Amino acid sequence: MHRLLGERRAGSDERTRRKGDGEMKSSDAKLRSLRCGRLALAALSLAVLVVCGTERAGSQAPATTWPGEEWPTSTPAAEGIDPEAIDSFVADLEAGEYGLVDAFMLIRHGKVVADHRFSHDYEAIAAEYDVTNHQYNYDHPDWHPYLEGTDLHTLQSVTKSVTSAALGIAIDEGLLGGVDTLVMPFFEPYAPYPTDERKEATTLEDLLTMRSGIEWNTAGAYGSGDHSTDLLEASDEWIRFVLDRPTDAEPGTRFEYNDGVSVLLGKILREATGQRIDKWARERLFEPIGITDFYWKITPDGEADTEGGLYLATEDLARFGYLFLRGGKWNGRQIISRAWIEASTAPVVRDVAPDNDRPDAGYGYQWWILDAEDEATRLYAGNGYGGQFVLVHPGHDIVAVFNGWNIHGGDHRSTYLALQNRILPHVERE
Repeated sequence: MHRLLGERRAGSDERTRRKGDGEMKSSDAKLRSLRCGRLALAALSLAVLVVCGTERAGSQAPATTWPGEEWPTSTPAAEGIDPEAIDSFVADLEAGEYGLVDAFMLIRHGKVVADHRFSHDYEAIAAEYDVTNHQYNYDHPDWHPYLEGTDLHTLQSVTKSVTSAALGIAIDEGLLGGVDTLVMPFFEPYAPYPTDERKEATTLEDLLTMRSGIEWNTAGAYGSGDHSTDLLEASDEWIRFVLDRPTDAEPGTRFEYNDGVSVLLGKILREATGQRIDKWARERLFEPIGITDFYWKITPDGEADTEGGLYLATEDLARFGYLFLRGGKWNGRQIISRAWIEASTAPVVRDVAPDNDRPDAGYGYQWWILDAEDEATRLYAGNGYGGQFVLVHPGHDIVAVFNGWNIHGGDHRSTYLALQNRILPHVERE
């Protein structure tokens, strides 16, 4: 399959999207505009990794393993995981306890210890729904969850985490200023659009952390027709659609999940690098870590869909997670600076819903942060509609990947917390 299949589908039909998300070689001088707080968190997180990860005092650190064309394999027991816990969890996946799960892959110490794929008849499942053939019909089996019978699986909003990584590389290379960069100057060709002093003050970090202050209607479910993402995906001019939203909060002050700001991040990257993100990511991110096949949806205005349009094979999504687990380094080559990795996966937003009386996930640079208050047990995740998760736990040297397609509700459990609840309690500390 051609690496850039996305180029042949520019201008595909759009319709309302029914979806929901659970959901950076340069010196340190090139990153000095990262906020001091982010860098402090980065240093602290690195210290925790040294103590709790692969360089513990008084123990022999295992040699770092890197995948070639294929991932090396091992067994759960050999890598310090109770095999009965894995067997029990897989049995529940097979029994449908977690709904339509397509893949579960678990990696410890750089070795695959569990790799399970599950088959579902998506043509039959989709038959009771509208199957009009276009790329934003989430019920059309040529488009979702797999692309036209290949092993490329839709990632949905895990795309955002990949977009953030690609943006970080541009910052590393000095092509884009740091996260305090004002973003509205990138969109001068789109003027006029509704603006005010607050919108003009929006920074790159405000977009990355979903604190843009740009109004985004999230009342009701995706697919209701009124949700802003439904309207975005039905429009012919995605960038203008987002810019036309008014400002309803001071940037940097309030978390509000907004697919549109991830679209703006993709456009900013193109303006900074001169390349659309699919080409940039292929050269700077994917090929260096062994990803050769992927697909990226192209919007009607000719931009790659950076809010949810990327497809990868399960084992390649695991490569992306492993790159982050290894601090942005791949087999001796620094692909993304460690500073960007650490800043991206620190909980800039400590609690995405501070007004309730329960602990919630935190949020970094297009990454969800679980156990945001506890650095020893913290893990971070890219989350996507339907059950797309890449989860990274530095303390246990683990990457887990799930793909699924639970888009119509149902009485089933979510794989989002399965690593925390079903596997980590049965992992030996080193």
